[in-house]
Amino acid sequence: MLRIHHVKSTPGFALLLILTFFLLLTVFPVQAGERKFPLTGAVRYALEHNNEIRAAESSVAAKKDDVGLARSQLLPKVFFEERYLRTNNPTYAFMAKLNQGHFTQQDFAIDSLNNPNPIDDYQTQFGFEQPLFVPKAWVGLDLSKREFEAGRIELIRKKEEIAFRVCCAWFNVHTTKAQLAAAEKGVADALEHYRIAKLRYEADLGMVADTLRANTALAEAKQRKVTAEKQYNLSRRMLGLLLGLNDSVDVSDEMPDFEVRRMEDYTKASLERNDVRSLALRRENAEKNIRLAEMDYLPYAGVGGGMQWNDPSHPFGGDGDSWQITAFLRWNLFDGTRREYEHSKAKHQARQAMEHLQGMKNAVTYGLYQAQLGLEEAKANLELAREAQKTAEEGRRLVQMRYENAFSPIVDLLDAQVVLDRARAGLVSRENEYRIAILNLGWESGTIFKDLGIAENAEKSEEIP
Repeated sequence: MLRIHHVKSTPGFALLLILTFFLLLTVFPVQAGERKFPLTGAVRYALEHNNEIRAAESSVAAKKDDVGLARSQLLPKVFFEERYLRTNNPTYAFMAKLNQGHFTQQDFAIDSLNNPNPIDDYQTQFGFEQPLFVPKAWVGLDLSKREFEAGRIELIRKKEEIAFRVCCAWFNVHTTKAQLAAAEKGVADALEHYRIAKLRYEADLGMVADTLRANTALAEAKQRKVTAEKQYNLSRRMLGLLLGLNDSVDVSDEMPDFEVRRMEDYTKASLERNDVRSLALRRENAEKNIRLAEMDYLPYAGVGGGMQWNDPSHPFGGDGDSWQITAFLRWNLFDGTRREYEHSKAKHQARQAMEHLQGMKNAVTYGLYQAQLGLEEAKANLELAREAQKTAEEGRRLVQMRYENAFSPIVDLLDAQVVLDRARAGLVSRENEYRIAILNLGWESGTIFKDLGIAENAEKSEEIP
């Protein structure tokens, strides 16, 4: 006989149980449910965590630093230098003694001048240089500011691109999820058809061939379900990838609706699309490069100066000290025709940039036209898909009644079921294609953030320093 002995609990025993429980939670953590995102929530998350956006933000930050680098060419340069010299060169030895303040009457002797003893000299120098007239640096600063602005605007366009891709992936998850549900419904219907065929055969009202055919249809429905499950899992993983995650995510059941505005509004907005604005700034920079090349024909000037200490035996010593103030003007009169070729090259690049800009404007017009036709097509296909599902449901119902009353073979019922399964999946797909077509208009015209209602957060970025 199995006997159960009751053990009196103690505070220490209870504490041991609690510690064991938390240890098990640490070793075997509870699996959290898969994250679900609404559409705008997914877009907002991607704007913060998508790897492409983060890379683009780093690129813009580097361009901002380029502005600082260009501005530094106009600022003073302050430097410190420590040198050591040991020499018996007559000129350097004479100069070193003078700088150290150790020159004596005996150093004027001819032998000392011609054959001086080796001398040590520690030279400490603190100096500065300030450009005054540097036209090439001024133009370079203007170019770097415009390039930063172009990169900043280009970053917004990259965010728009990622937002549209996230929307497509989000709706794709919704579509594959519905297709999986339709495939599961198809399996359930196929099971019901197999059950009816088997009952009719057992009641001597049907043939064994009907049972076999129904079983084959059931196997095919299960295959479609396996494929639908794969597509659903892949779509969720792709959405997670766009969100900057390394695992799959799911979508909420909430389905957003979007307003279709007038085509005139989309056309007007497309003229100010961010990638067009960015390329327009780069075209201006290409024209500025012509001026930059022309700056090589001008001189540049500046001032400088510093303090100097010289000592025969100690670094950073100061037996002798002196100062100097300098002004300089440098004019490059001939450099082997380099300036001429750079000037010609800048002109060709300016024309190239102009053609690129015009080509992009033409492409924007075409893309908007294509998106408009795509919206019309999606809307028409959606109406046809709704009608197709209604007729498929009614057709399947009539064929099933005829089959149950022995007026139609099972092949007709199975064919009607396949048509219905396709219509169910097709309707969900067409509904999402229509929503994506609306967002595609926003993507092509540059208003997608406005369409999603997140413009105030998505378009913020740094200003020109």
